[in-house]
Amino acid sequence: MAETGRIRVAKDKAELVKSLTSADGGTGPFQTFADVIVFAAALGVKHKKRIPLGEISKREPAPIRLEVFAVSGYDILIKLIAFTETQNIIIISPHEEDHEKQRNEIFEEYANGGLEILQNELRGAVDYSERILLFLSYERVNNPKEEEEFDLTKFLS
Repeated sequence: MAETGRIRVAKDKAELVKSLTSADGGTGPFQTFADVIVFAAALGVKHKKRIPLGEISKREPAPIRLEVFAVSGYDILIKLIAFTETQNIIIISPHEEDHEKQRNEIFEEYANGGLEILQNELRGAVDYSERILLFLSYERVNNPKEEEEFDLTKFLS
């Protein structure tokens, strides 16, 4: 189970996470490790790719405190992903340590799945920012918006 109060990164994805940040003189498109992890988790959820972490990175990036995610408002996304996965509202309870561990583990596994997708998409790329933009543009064009239950555009003339 996940360590309470921290989001972990798989050791085999640590270099990718570091290379995707602009910290310490890097040229990646994201400012912080937390930004990378959140993007990867969203990508993992979109593609329904949830992968257990295996060996954990102990150094760069070390497990990231939840407060780092909360400051940027990402804690809401962690809870939303956990609720969507479990369909159990109790999972977002702030008073249960077991629920926090479960939320973190779900989030970490989706982030790991998203990082695997990124790893494959970015293989051989020199400019990660450009490749990610191309990937996102391709996703948008080739996956048209799903039909909504109530589409207000029907009222436009």
